[in-house]
Amino acid sequence: MDRRAEINRKTLETDIALKLELDGKGRAEIHTGIGFLDHMLILMAKHGQLDLRVKCEGDLEVDTHHTVEDLGIVLGRAIKESLGDRAGIKRYSTVFTPMDEALSMVSIDISGRSFLKFGVDLTREYVGDFETETLKEFFIALTSNAGITLHINMNYGENNHHIIESIFKGFGRALREAIMIDENIEGVMSTKGIL
Repeated sequence: MDRRAEINRKTLETDIALKLELDGKGRAEIHTGIGFLDHMLILMAKHGQLDLRVKCEGDLEVDTHHTVEDLGIVLGRAIKESLGDRAGIKRYSTVFTPMDEALSMVSIDISGRSFLKFGVDLTREYVGDFETETLKEFFIALTSNAGITLHINMNYGENNHHIIESIFKGFGRALREAIMIDENIEGVMSTKGIL
């Protein structure tokens, strides 16, 4: 099964080209104009064993909000498209990911229903060139466009870089587990018969 997608989205605020292969090796080539976000997406791809290519030109002279949110939209669409009919996937995953003193929990249900529960408190306005308040906006956009339920909780942590890194690694790991094909699952993992 070929689980990949290529999404191009151009607005007056951003121009994004994204390629995603779910069954990859963790290879990433990311260019968003936001160095910290590039780093986080590379980590997500590596720990999720996703192959991900992103080229984004955004109106960073305004701020980073449009770029971060629109990347969430495009990545969400790519996840949804690459999953196809979702037959045989495990559907659920919950992972705890430590990053030094920080620990996060990411729980995912590839349900077809969009929902985000975000329990993360950050104490800095920026980490590098990344506006920390856009972290939630990224995951709102991603869940809305992927059709997934996602719970992200910060168990504890002090360093904002470590907290955010734990979340991106955790999301990659949770997605990887939830999209794994289980040969014992006939059709989709739902009594409704569809996801």
